[in-house]
Amino acid sequence: MPASKAQQKATHKYNKNHYERLEMQVSKGKKENIVAHAKAHDGTLNKFLNRAVSEAIERDNKK
Repeated sequence: MPASKAQQKATHKYNKNHYERLEMQVSKGKKENIVAHAKAHDGTLNKFLNRAVSEAIERDNKK
């Protein structure tokens, strides 16, 4: 069952107040590989990108 208009509005409001968006550009053809890797390991592109960024920050801070 699709979400009602009220539920969509509530979800949008929650997301706007609790999350920030980032935009990322990759070379043509690379997106497909990234999405496939994410699905194979974390299930979603968002989870994968968050994990990759967190691991890179942690690694960089150890230097």
